[in-house]
Amino acid sequence: MKFVVNTLHAAHAAHQEIFRGRLVPAFETPARAEGIAAALRDAGWFDGGLQLPARDHGRAPLERVHAPAYLDFLEGAWGEWLASGGDAQADAFPAVWPVRTLRDDVVPRNFVARLGLYSMDSGTPLTAGSWAAANGGAQAALTGLAALRAGERAAYVLTRPPGHHAGADFFGGYCFVNHAAVAAQAALDAGARRVAILDVDYHHGNGTQAIFYARRDVFYASLHGDPMTEYPFYLGHADERGVGDGLGCNANYPLPAGASNDAWFAALAAALERLRAYDPELLVVSLGVDTYVGDPISHFRLDRPEYARLGMALAAFGRPTLFVQEGGYATDAIGLNVLAVLRGFDGGGAAEAGA
Repeated sequence: MKFVVNTLHAAHAAHQEIFRGRLVPAFETPARAEGIAAALRDAGWFDGGLQLPARDHGRAPLERVHAPAYLDFLEGAWGEWLASGGDAQADAFPAVWPVRTLRDDVVPRNFVARLGLYSMDSGTPLTAGSWAAANGGAQAALTGLAALRAGERAAYVLTRPPGHHAGADFFGGYCFVNHAAVAAQAALDAGARRVAILDVDYHHGNGTQAIFYARRDVFYASLHGDPMTEYPFYLGHADERGVGDGLGCNANYPLPAGASNDAWFAALAAALERLRAYDPELLVVSLGVDTYVGDPISHFRLDRPEYARLGMALAAFGRPTLFVQEGGYATDAIGLNVLAVLRGFDGGGAAEAGA
């Protein structure tokens, strides 16, 4: 397995976020990636040429899934925030949105209005380095994909902020650029006919689903907290099966908060069965480990043995696999949880499960 690290991730370092009506210390911080890197380094998994430097593939691959106007906004947002009188020591938050009956086809000149136009929630701080970090994550994902195309069985992309909530023209859920979607589209552009994305984050990847919802060349499957009670609330229901050419190429497995590990693995087995029937040439895994029993903002119960079991199940799927890091907010445990998945995939699952 090869490893690619987004070395620009720490450029996005939010101070606070809005959580349940209060400003609280940000959950999505550089410490998340630092914890994973430390665990992989301590395990010797960065040794022997396993780590690849992220290569810049330019903006064109991002424009295959994101609207150019949206990317322009992200790239220049911090400068506009400052020019509009924003505090350089504070994070930028949207305050108004074009909800039902309001127009979203006219782009306002006012920066705060455009901040709302291109966002889906008030809990995703935009910072001075958001674009650099998010673009760096996409470039890292593309580098991991290149390793698979060169013959590697698997690659793991260590990046943040995460990506699966980002849609074609909006950010939210801590996500700005959809790294998994960028990699999947790039694989198709390079000649793949069918790509599968399996999302195991606690929260449904609404952005990824929406990007590919009307297409047959990408099958999106997700197991996640039931959107009746869990973020992102407005997408991720079991009856969402795709539309048009994409009908039948979307499968959601929503589970109630507090669901048992048996229920979670039953959903995983069902998702993998659907993906096996689809017969993809490549599997992209949106690897969120906020399914952890101790995660501060999520409500599943997985622990280290279950993460090793997940890795073994993904290995048994038998396709070239690109792991792209998504959520996981228990910073003291995130590294060992990711390591357990990768060890399980790489053949060390039995030892990890007995640890």
